[in-house]
Amino acid sequence: MVLTGLIRKLGHQLAEIRARALKNILCKIEHSLICCADLVQERLLFLHLLEWFNFPSVPMKEEVLSLLNRLVKYPPAVQHLVDLGAVEFLSKLRSNVEPNLQAEIDGILDGLFILPSEVPELHSASYQTNQTELPQQPEILTGYFPQDKSTFQQMEVPPRPVAANPTAKCLKFSTFPWLPLTTADRHVLSSNESSLRSSNHTLVWNTCELLKDVIMQDFPAEIFLQRPKIVQSLLSLLKLAFGGDGKHRLALQSVSCLQQLCTYLRNRLNFHRDPSFFSSKQDTVSQNSSLSYCHEARVTHHSQNPSPGSSSPRPSVVGRTGQRPRGDGQDWDAMSSSGSSSHAHVNSRVSIPSPLDMVHLDLPELEAEDTLELQFQQLSLPQLCVSILECAVPLLRTGSRQMIIRVLELLAEDMVLIGEAISADIWDDSSLFAIDMKKKLLMVLGSLGDSICYHKSNISLEQPEAVLVHHRMAFVSISLFAVRLLQTLLPVEKASHFLPEPMSAALFLVSLDMPLSLEYPNIHEAVVAYLEQLNSENYSIYKRTAEAVYSLECTCNFLSDVGKEGEKNLLELVELADQALRSFSYHQHFPLIKEIICICSKIWKSAQASPLLQGESQKVFLRMLSHPLPQVKVKTYHCCLEIVKECLGVHNVSKPVSSLCNGIHFLLHPKVLYEISAFGIQEPKNEVNATAKAILMHLLQGQLRMTALTWNKFIESLCPVIPVLQGYADTEDPLGNCILLLSKASSEAGEGILPCTTWLKSILRLLLVKKPSVRMLALKLLASHLTREEGADTKRPSIDARVLSRVTNLFIVKKPIELKLDDRRELIIKLETVEKVYDIFISDDIDLILRKSAAEQLAVIMQDIKMHAVVKKLCLTDKIIEYLNKCVSQDGEVIECLVQPSLTLLRKVLCADPVLRVSLSQQPSLLTLLFRVSLIFHEDCTVVTEVGALFCLLLFDEVSRMDMWSDNLSNKPSSPSVFSLPVSVSRRYHLPVHVLGHHAVSPYSIVLPLSADCLALKPVSDMLRIAWNLSWYHGSDNLLKQMNSETKIQEFLDTLKLSTEDTLTLKMTYTASGLKDCLRSIVQAAAHREVRAALTRMSFYLLNDRLSFKGGTGPCGITLKSLSWHTTLNRFLQVLPACTEDEKLLIDIIHFLNKLLKEQRKNVSVELLNWLLELLLRHSPNPLLELLHLTESQAREEADDIRTAVRQQLQKELVALFNTLLLGSVALTDRKCLELFYVFQTQLALKLLQCLRVTDAPRFYGLPSLERTLRGMAHLTAFPGWSSHSPFTKPLEICVKYLSGLLEVITSFYVERGGNAMSFMGKGVTKSTVLCLLHLSHEMMAQAQSSEWMSLWFLPLGSHSEEHATTQQGLAWLIPLWVDRDPEVRFTSLGLGSALTTLETGCVALANSCQNISGGLWGTVVNILLDQSECSMVRREAAFIFQNLLVIPMPSEIIKGYTWQGPCVHDEDSGLSLIGKPALQALLYHCHFYEHLNQMVKHCYLGRYTFDLNCSALNGTSEGNDLNGLDDSFKFWRAPSRMSSQDRDPSSLSTLETMVAASSASAEFQPVVPCTAPLPEASHDQFVAQGQHETASPRLPHDSSLSAPLPRQCVFVTPPLLSAMCSLLDSLLATTPGDTANAFRQARLIELLCSIADATLIETSVQELQALLPASPPVERTQAQVSFLLEYLSSLSRLLQSCLLVDPDLVIQDELLKPLITNIIRVLTICTKDISDIELISAFYQTWTHLFNLLATLLRKAGPASFPSITMGLARYVLQMCGFV
Repeated sequence: MVLTGLIRKLGHQLAEIRARALKNILCKIEHSLICCADLVQERLLFLHLLEWFNFPSVPMKEEVLSLLNRLVKYPPAVQHLVDLGAVEFLSKLRSNVEPNLQAEIDGILDGLFILPSEVPELHSASYQTNQTELPQQPEILTGYFPQDKSTFQQMEVPPRPVAANPTAKCLKFSTFPWLPLTTADRHVLSSNESSLRSSNHTLVWNTCELLKDVIMQDFPAEIFLQRPKIVQSLLSLLKLAFGGDGKHRLALQSVSCLQQLCTYLRNRLNFHRDPSFFSSKQDTVSQNSSLSYCHEARVTHHSQNPSPGSSSPRPSVVGRTGQRPRGDGQDWDAMSSSGSSSHAHVNSRVSIPSPLDMVHLDLPELEAEDTLELQFQQLSLPQLCVSILECAVPLLRTGSRQMIIRVLELLAEDMVLIGEAISADIWDDSSLFAIDMKKKLLMVLGSLGDSICYHKSNISLEQPEAVLVHHRMAFVSISLFAVRLLQTLLPVEKASHFLPEPMSAALFLVSLDMPLSLEYPNIHEAVVAYLEQLNSENYSIYKRTAEAVYSLECTCNFLSDVGKEGEKNLLELVELADQALRSFSYHQHFPLIKEIICICSKIWKSAQASPLLQGESQKVFLRMLSHPLPQVKVKTYHCCLEIVKECLGVHNVSKPVSSLCNGIHFLLHPKVLYEISAFGIQEPKNEVNATAKAILMHLLQGQLRMTALTWNKFIESLCPVIPVLQGYADTEDPLGNCILLLSKASSEAGEGILPCTTWLKSILRLLLVKKPSVRMLALKLLASHLTREEGADTKRPSIDARVLSRVTNLFIVKKPIELKLDDRRELIIKLETVEKVYDIFISDDIDLILRKSAAEQLAVIMQDIKMHAVVKKLCLTDKIIEYLNKCVSQDGEVIECLVQPSLTLLRKVLCADPVLRVSLSQQPSLLTLLFRVSLIFHEDCTVVTEVGALFCLLLFDEVSRMDMWSDNLSNKPSSPSVFSLPVSVSRRYHLPVHVLGHHAVSPYSIVLPLSADCLALKPVSDMLRIAWNLSWYHGSDNLLKQMNSETKIQEFLDTLKLSTEDTLTLKMTYTASGLKDCLRSIVQAAAHREVRAALTRMSFYLLNDRLSFKGGTGPCGITLKSLSWHTTLNRFLQVLPACTEDEKLLIDIIHFLNKLLKEQRKNVSVELLNWLLELLLRHSPNPLLELLHLTESQAREEADDIRTAVRQQLQKELVALFNTLLLGSVALTDRKCLELFYVFQTQLALKLLQCLRVTDAPRFYGLPSLERTLRGMAHLTAFPGWSSHSPFTKPLEICVKYLSGLLEVITSFYVERGGNAMSFMGKGVTKSTVLCLLHLSHEMMAQAQSSEWMSLWFLPLGSHSEEHATTQQGLAWLIPLWVDRDPEVRFTSLGLGSALTTLETGCVALANSCQNISGGLWGTVVNILLDQSECSMVRREAAFIFQNLLVIPMPSEIIKGYTWQGPCVHDEDSGLSLIGKPALQALLYHCHFYEHLNQMVKHCYLGRYTFDLNCSALNGTSEGNDLNGLDDSFKFWRAPSRMSSQDRDPSSLSTLETMVAASSASAEFQPVVPCTAPLPEASHDQFVAQGQHETASPRLPHDSSLSAPLPRQCVFVTPPLLSAMCSLLDSLLATTPGDTANAFRQARLIELLCSIADATLIETSVQELQALLPASPPVERTQAQVSFLLEYLSSLSRLLQSCLLVDPDLVIQDELLKPLITNIIRVLTICTKDISDIELISAFYQTWTHLFNLLATLLRKAGPASFPSITMGLARYVLQMCGFV
């Protein structure tokens, strides 16, 4: 209140009051009466501090700014100031203050620009507070980590994680919730951090080993981000990779540590997103029994040990309090654990509060550090990921294979985290954090590009083969990683804006790498997509090269198919041939040409060939004739000539003509003849034009050697081409003479070769050729024709030699006419005017002068094409022809004045009308008419020119139409009225017109994809050369065989031959050949180094699988399944190693096998498993099992530190291999393999037991070995029956030995250390041990014949000193584990409790062990169950224990000598004591049990994840994946289904089986979150009965503390917890039927429970499973979700059956029955045929069984009420199946 008043006074109007208030606040800060953490919560303070400068009088400016500068270091202050607009205000203020104050303002502004992710709050930068109370109705609940207020944190911890602070939209996830550490833990981390900075290489090496083997197993991975010095030291060690003197080995150690850290961080992300493990408990204070003992017990404790551990204010439950202050992985503090003087004897009658009590204590251990400062220094997940990239990517340019593979494995793990931490939105984010991240990422990408280019450029012949192999392997793997990183971070569409030039160059190289593109096609597609965005020039080169590669492939396929025997698919061959033409410039394989021409000839020879096939083959042939490559043209024309000679040669005179001449039909087509005539003849290259002329001459002279059909076909094809051909007419040239012969023969006499009209046109056309002799010959032919013309004697002029001698050069004009017409948009002259002028022109009554003038006007008007339609409609053409006929008549002189304008009119109309041209060109009479007109007016240049223009339009009409000749119709002119001629025609004739030219080059000519400059590029030529050889030999396998064979037949050019570099590239890139080469190297190896190098290469192939294939098996896995590689490695696995080098080699082999098993985990080959298991079960020697445990003599030999380190590494790899082998054998079905596996399990169990005993030395624990052994045991014991396959030892004996060793471990590491719940050190041992004990309890129950084994689980309570020899036996050691800091430990230990309480002896023992705890066993279990802040999995196990306690019959009153009294409740005030069922009812009532259940159901969370993360490894597996950790043990541990237990005996103990859910998994997800709003906050101890001296049972307090309001906080209740609650309610209903039924009714529990049973979610999930491949990452989580929902339905159905038996009215309600039955029928009718998971199918069968039983019970007990609903539901289903609904 005082502080609030002072803050208000800061805004007072009087400056003196303001200044006094400010001084007061500053003084309190100086004397630590208030702290900045308190001030930053006050928004009003910041408002008044900013308004300070708005008053007229502004004293103490410097103090105000200094205070703001001090406060701005706190994120809440930054938020307040930003919200108040401080940035803009201070920016303006800066210019109005003194320079010394400007510096203060700059400091404040700098503080405001620091992102929360870089300056985390006390809880995390990732979370927001939301204290709004929402209505108690079902709503969507999202988020995780709701936390209570704590005495250790002044700030409120939010209920919901955000991916990152809203101001940094580029982050998906930033920081983990803060975890405080004990003094001992801090000391351990500090010690290791300082060791990493040591100059002693051995110490650094050993510290890295300790980190991997112990520290990272114990501490949550986020600790290393929150206290980043160890990570920073590891990153700095990476710089030693390029150093000598063995320093690179330290870099390798650092890489290994960082990789393991990334894996564990991924596991932690998965853990935090698991709804079942969501807990709103504040991790700062663990509800450990050592924290909650009363002060009376605490003051009796006097420690004589001054160690940090003994000075702890946390006394033990039993045993010692010694902490382990050292981080060396060796013994625990001997001084603090050696004596008994530090142990206080605790009287059992002393009041001891429950371990569930939250007692707010001062814990200097946790508060001795500046938490806020530490949180400022912590690393966010994105920062770690990018830092690893920055430091590790440069290492990819080292010359060490081992370094590169290890770094790439680290980067692969890091990339997964990057995908979960950094969003693709980073490229659009303008925040300072995003800018910094972008800068670093671009540097990394540039460095990656440089590395790719470096390794690509270093593949040259000047280096040894081993170096070439190294560079090639590195190039491929780094390329794959780079592309996957780009896909993770950078959207393709943003590549052009951000990607650096080195990466662009690298992607270009990768795109042109032929072997890589074929081996990893999905990566190649991604590369091309990025390249397309990045560099248009490089992409163009790639695209054209790819076209050439495809052409090469088609070439080889064509040649292969042509050579095959039998019927051929000609259309396919033609298509291949067409593509093959595009790469001729590269391969120049000329035999291809002859084959293509032969195919074309064959196609056209057949009369039955389809027009489509003929057309396609003709296109190919034409493209060959016009190919840009001169050699192709030469070869094509020569082949054609050979065929013509073959078919028409004189030597064939004795053979049937028809069978031969058909072979030239492919030439007899206008387009082919046009190509030869227009382009072949005038080709500059003599070899082409001479051959083209020869072909034409053979055809023109071959009439006698052709059948009539072939000759007619030739003439028919030739007619359209004659206009082009006649340009070569020459009396002195053989071909020209042949052409003239076509026109010499008179058609009218029947001797002509050409049709009449065609002949006449050809004669007239000769008048336009350039040779005078030809024109003279044409005139003679015309004269002869004109004299024979019908009515020649009545026409002018008369034909004689004198007339003809004057017109030899008739159409050789000096001023050609321009044919171009106008095409105006608008009409200038009205149509009516045009019609009037036309009427004048044709009127016989009007004077000729006027008509001539009208004709001239019309000629001008006709220059506009739009006017043509009017006159054509008026029959202008016919009128003009009529005038011309009059003109040539004997009295035609009269009308001569109209001829010239009429010809002009006709020319303009013809020029714009192709249809009219075609029509008139086929009228011989018009042609002769025009010629006569030209003879009459031979002296009038204008008329002659007009006639010449008309001849051009009519005689060359065929060749003017481009669509007739073009291969592609798109080449047609845009306007059909444009008249143009081939350029060859324009060149060969004297034309009286200016005409547009077309076909300067052949219309059939193709553009080659690659220019000479492109072909000169080495990547391009390399790609084409490799592509040719791959295509020629039809694949890599055949090519590699040919390369390895001694007989090599060269069938193509030497330039196409593979270089040594190419050969090596192919062998190394193709996985199959590369692996074979590796195996061959191993077989032929003469030293360890060669084998290890080969194994490293094999690891590269495995890594490439992970990097390139998101789903399914990669090429390496497929190849290894087909190769018989087992025998190659056998010799190393069947003999004991004789020296350190042997052991190092064995380490590498085992490491590779472990990687291989991980990659194939979902689909391990039976052959591989059989081989491994047979190896492991060999009789002596059996190196793999024998090396796991050293004999005494072997141990003595390990005097050498190096040998010791190597042997430890070997044992570590062996345990890892065995763990992976166990995980891979989960789904085994092969009988032989199963038998071997069973025997191996027990053999391994005995061997691990030996290892455990070795580590259990009295004063020494080899922590790495112990942690490793326990993790192996956790994996092994997860399999039912693991102890039952030894021929010499009974199963129970093995179990007892395991139990003895495990209890000793848990005693040493937990019980004797006072619970040790706050310290993380040793947590890995604790977690593994408890999990092993849980598995062991199920194994002992399965193997034991009686329950006598229960006593073996008891440990002595109290001190171990002699004065307390009569110690009590019990399970009290288990209770502290229930309230451990780690939710997994709590869950597993409660699962162990639920397993032990399945036996009555276990219930009794556990109850007796809880006598000294307030509330006893019943109170403890109920409190855990109802603790809304606890995670669902822990509460679920508490429900199972509660259910087990209910199974044993309990009395209703005190019965002396009765073993099981049930709960006992005592009220001090009334003296009332209750036991058994009455006490149970009282306990449930006063704990508001059913009200809490009501809230639990309302908070049911049906989503798969608590927040949106996809933390899957590459291809669902990970090289560094913690397959040896507990997460996978949780995941794969399977006890028999709970449903099957209930099916066997509904009254049986309910938790004989406990299914442990995965705490981590890899899957993508779409959360479905039907759940409710958070409950109100409340204290943790409101459900706990207060302790008392006289009894160990909970009492009924008079102050109604048990009746406290229900809590309101974020709660996640999952379907598995509700399933357990249904089973518990079923047991309660059986124990107290009437009271429980009434409670159900009052709390409306049945209605709420039934409302959760919605079939929609199950149907949706099943559809997902049916649509996805089994190997897809989401499948496991989807299957788990369906299983959980089915389990809930089964539990609910059993509960409803019990309700129907006890009180049918609970269920028989219309509003409940109708939706319930609808959902039941929907579940019963779900189709499961496409679900491959056997366990899920079994779960469906179990659920269907329970649902049918429920329906049967409904019909039996409530038939009238339920029958209509059931029949309606079934009827609706039938209608749906029939399609009516």
